Amino acid sequence: MNKFIYILMVGITLSACNVSKQETTTSKLTMVVGTYTDGESKSKGIYTYCFDQETGTSSLLNEVAIPNPSYLTIAKDNRFIYSVSELNDGNEAIYSFTFDKEKGRLKFANKQPAMGGAPCYITNNDNYVVVANYAGGTVAVFPITKEGSLDAASQAFAYDGSGPDQTRQASSHLHCVSFTPDGKFLYATDLGADFIYIFHVNNEIGAPKLLEKATPPDYHVGAGAGPRHITFSANGKFMYLLNELDGGLSVFRQEEALLTEIQTTQADHLEARGSADIHISPDGKFLYASLRLQNDGLVIYSIDQASGMLTKIGYQNTGKHPRNFCITPNGKYLLVACRDTNTIEVYERNLATGMLTKTNKPILLDKPVCIKFAWEE
Repeated sequence: MNKFIYILMVGITLSACNVSKQETTTSKLTMVVGTYTDGESKSKGIYTYCFDQETGTSSLLNEVAIPNPSYLTIAKDNRFIYSVSELNDGNEAIYSFTFDKEKGRLKFANKQPAMGGAPCYITNNDNYVVVANYAGGTVAVFPITKEGSLDAASQAFAYDGSGPDQTRQASSHLHCVSFTPDGKFLYATDLGADFIYIFHVNNEIGAPKLLEKATPPDYHVGAGAGPRHITFSANGKFMYLLNELDGGLSVFRQEEALLTEIQTTQADHLEARGSADIHISPDGKFLYASLRLQNDGLVIYSIDQASGMLTKIGYQNTGKHPRNFCITPNGKYLLVACRDTNTIEVYERNLATGMLTKTNKPILLDKPVCIKFAWEE
């Protein structure tokens, strides 16, 4: 082979997944996937892929070993990845990795104790990582060092509540932590005690504490609801909450720390008690929620742009246990992590109707449970 052509081909391969916001309609994305590694799983930890958001095809880039990286978050500059290690045996931890987005390569930087058992959700802003510990019932805050690794926890908020379901709600189970779009507040869901906790975020550089309990400090959801995941409209005016236990999906008007519920609809009509994940399409017109344990799939809603209210418009069956899903930045594809069928299913979205069509281009991987895309905003 001509030496010049060979060098050119190598260069194209290495840069294929380097994407900016302006290029998202034509370029490829680096996709990062977290898995469960225990039990009969053959997965080793975190996997990276090059995903073509025009064709829906993918190719494996790299992998890194870490026990049960069930949820992860990517730094805004794409230089670091932070992951939970969802254990509940005293070894639960939060990991940091340096990240080469073009090659999809992760390199271990450091880890810190999670400050609670079974960490299951993690998010970050420019200076901190925040974690929800399911078994530990805590929200923990970890400062990010100048090198991108993690300092020991600077704050940990412990909760000791319960709910009417003594099997699922015998104690507090923190399940989600999410910054508001403007970064001024953080919301945390407690599946075990039926509360949403509200924190004011101190964004001043060098502030000794990131989080302070807001006024009001919490919002009580219906008894036995089991609040799990939340998401926000892009303008920050509306918050959407999916309850795992009662299958409800609620719309809130969000004004500073004040939540006002304006609609509740039933996402799960089979009382399967396994509602999981929730996301809004990039154009803000459609909302999707994943349901597990019976008739597994995605319920689809249209969003009224003025009122934020939801109208159910469809349902798409998926593989078993769709714990998490993600939509490509250009909105063309929706990928579902089907834990119990060991696949990531790829669906093409109709941008006008919001409906989904299975592409039959699955990614085969044991116990996938978290999908994220690395791209420049």
